[in-house]
This record gives sequence, structure tokens and C-alpha cells, in this order.
Amino acid sequence: MQRTGSHDGARQTDGAPRREPPDSIRQLALPFAHRPRFERADFLAADSNADALAWLSAPGHGGWPQRRLALWGEAGSGKTHLLHVWAAEHQALLLPGTALRDRDLPRREAARSGSGRWRAIAVDDADAATDETALLHLLNAAQENRLPVLLTARSAPSRWGITLPDLDSRLRATPSVSIGRPDEEMLRILLLRLLVERQLAVAPPVIDWLLARLPRTAAAMLAAARGLDEAALASGRRVTRALAATVLAGLLAWPDCADAGDGEGGTARLL
Repeated sequence: MQRTGSHDGARQTDGAPRREPPDSIRQLALPFAHRPRFERADFLAADSNADALAWLSAPGHGGWPQRRLALWGEAGSGKTHLLHVWAAEHQALLLPGTALRDRDLPRREAARSGSGRWRAIAVDDADAATDETALLHLLNAAQENRLPVLLTARSAPSRWGITLPDLDSRLRATPSVSIGRPDEEMLRILLLRLLVERQLAVAPPVIDWLLARLPRTAAAMLAAARGLDEAALASGRRVTRALAATVLAGLLAWPDCADAGDGEGGTARLL
């Protein structure tokens, strides 16, 4: 008996209509959100972030004028990871920059916690804050209460385009330290770590193939791991070179990947 092709999903090999399983037992691929780990033990120390680690480990926040510091670097460079580690170790109120819309936010959050225990303030993506007055009040309140403040951003505070003069002067007086681009070995370790976090088993030859073609940025590693995870989940298949090629083609089609400034296929602001 001749078998029909495997893609002829409407009929079985004997020509009879195929019975679909009921919805109650059909397995569905659900897009569960990935939650990255921000433990100190999971942070990858390297030459690119050595300066940031030195500033953050200074005893008593030594060298932080007005007890403020800004970390900046590209997406995926590790600044958010360091922010979470620092916030946990210093009992800091951790806020996204986009949440700064209320001058009494720290006081309200402390009251909500029932203890007022915050001993520091950490603001992720501070350059994304749209309410400059709220950010100014936050910095002023922290200074009045002698609370250290750690900010993260994608560029140095002097490049944020702040229009409020008082805020601009405070940010320009804030020391800033950059986190540089990772080297080749760091990129490999980062990609492997991201795949393990997502419980993705990828053969070494496929990883080597990807690393030879991805933009040389941490952001590209993050985007690749996320794309592989979503593609494997949607297809129900393991990560093969063919699947990786499909994901890579989708990533490199982004307009932001067209910049060839790094000589390796684009700087890829993918996140």
C-alpha cells in the first residue's frame, strides 16, 4: 500500500478521515514569560565590567559624590543584573524609570511595605523617565535622607537630553561608569548561560554556527536566545541548524541591525 506524504494531515494512509484529538487532551504550546536570574553568583565578571564592579564594591560608597552613581551600557551588558544585585544587598527601593510619576513614590512604597526599611534607591532605565520633575524630587529626597542612589541607562547622563536645569546639573555631577562590549569568550559564555536559563539543549556545532553570524553584542545574544526559545516552543521541535537559521534571518531583518559600525554585521539594538 502506498503511503501518502507526511504533510497530508487531513487523511490517514488508508484514505479515511483522520480523527483529531479533542481539545481537552490536545497539548498547546503556551508562551510562558522568561524570568532572568539576577543573583550575584550568576553575574559574569569580565574586563568589560571591571570598572563597574570596582565602583559598586567601594566601601561606604566611597567616591560617589552626593552618594549617586550611574551605570550605562548597551542592552544586555549586565547593568540591570548589577542593579538588582546591588539593590538586594543594600535594601534598596528598586524602580523602573517609567514609574517615576509621583514625587512621594518612595514614601508611599515604604508605607506600603509596613516598615519603611529602604536604605537606598535603585532606578533601572533612568534615561527612560518621562517625568523629569519626579526624578529630580527622588534625587533630592535621597540626598536629604543620605540614601545612596544607583541609576542605569543606555548612555551617560550628559546625553539624556534633560530639559530641567536643576535635574541636568545634578545628573552631570553624578559620576558615571560605562560597561563595555564583551569579548568573544564572554559572548559565548553569555549565550550558553541564556540557553541554559531557558532550558534549551543546543548542540555545540549549532552554537558555533550562530556565534559566527550573530552581531557581536550582548543584545544580539539575548535576542537569539529568546528567538530560539520561542521558535522551538512554537514548532515543538528541538533547536537544529535549520531552526537557528530561520531565527537568525528574522533577527538580521530588523532595521536596527543594518548598522555595520562594528564590522560584524551590525551593532543590533535588538532589545
